[in-house]
Amino acid sequence: MDTPTRTRTSPLPVHHGPLAVNTNSSSTAFFDRIANDRKLALNLAIAVVVVVIAVVAGILVYNHRSAVAADQLSAAMQTYAAPIRSAENPVPASMRSFGSTDERAKAANVEFKAIADTYGMTDAGRNALYLEGLTALQTGQNSTAEELLKKSAGSWNRDISNLSGLALAGLYHQTGRTSDAVAEYNRIIAKPSNVVPAGLAKLQLAEMYDSDGKSADAKKIYAEIKDKDPKSAAAEVASEKLNGPAAR
Repeated sequence: MDTPTRTRTSPLPVHHGPLAVNTNSSSTAFFDRIANDRKLALNLAIAVVVVVIAVVAGILVYNHRSAVAADQLSAAMQTYAAPIRSAENPVPASMRSFGSTDERAKAANVEFKAIADTYGMTDAGRNALYLEGLTALQTGQNSTAEELLKKSAGSWNRDISNLSGLALAGLYHQTGRTSDAVAEYNRIIAKPSNVVPAGLAKLQLAEMYDSDGKSADAKKIYAEIKDKDPKSAAAEVASEKLNGPAAR
């Protein structure tokens, strides 16, 4: 006959020795102390509130700084896009304009630098750093541009990193450092982004080879673009480079 299963109705005994249940652990004692010490409980509650307030305040400050930086970046972009006046292209006196693209780039560079230096941790500040490097490059400040673009290329934001990388590769090519340019293009190709897809970097690399007279290397890249991503805009450009513009 089967022995009926007994249901325990009393607690397990507390054993002594190595397997004894520690009913006075540090965590238990800590919470018991809080429960019995109103002053300690109040101090802990105040500490939690202070931390929460600090976090919320930090978020509010960051959001405020981000908004200010975005406004300043918008103003700087207006400078960067201001019209160039000339005898053939007169501009109303009430509208801000510049006598040359170099003059405009220098003015925008000052504004981009101020934003990047003050709001570097914001999205607008990171964009401003890239644009500061780009305008330095456009005004012939190659060493400064290289330093800024390298810093920007190290951004965790892949789009900004790759935009900076394209400008940096162009600078390397202009200054005779073709191997560095190739390495930068390949870095972007290996880690593309929405704004700078691999196809765009491949096209610019192929165009660099074309300009250096390395047509075989360029054609190899154009063919690769067509084969791997035939429906992309980059493939359409690559096809034209290989076969000439399509008849319309």
